[in-house]
Amino acid sequence: MISENIPLDSIEEAIQAIKRGEIIIVVDDEDRENEGDFICAAEKVTPEIINFMSKYGRGLICASITEERCD
Repeated sequence: MISENIPLDSIEEAIQAIKRGEIIIVVDDEDRENEGDFICAAEKVTPEIINFMSKYGRGLICASITEERCD
């Protein structure tokens, strides 16, 4: 459950953080899965970011890639 006392950033603030290469946490509704996901720009990923996500996220690490890259 997300506490009502935890301030959440605006979408614009989240976008700016991603552009700066920061990791953000995107949370869903407590009536859904009630979880959060680490999100960052794939083009700014470093080994340290992957290590952080695997250590603290303990789930799958996914990356969006272009159709050309898939081929």
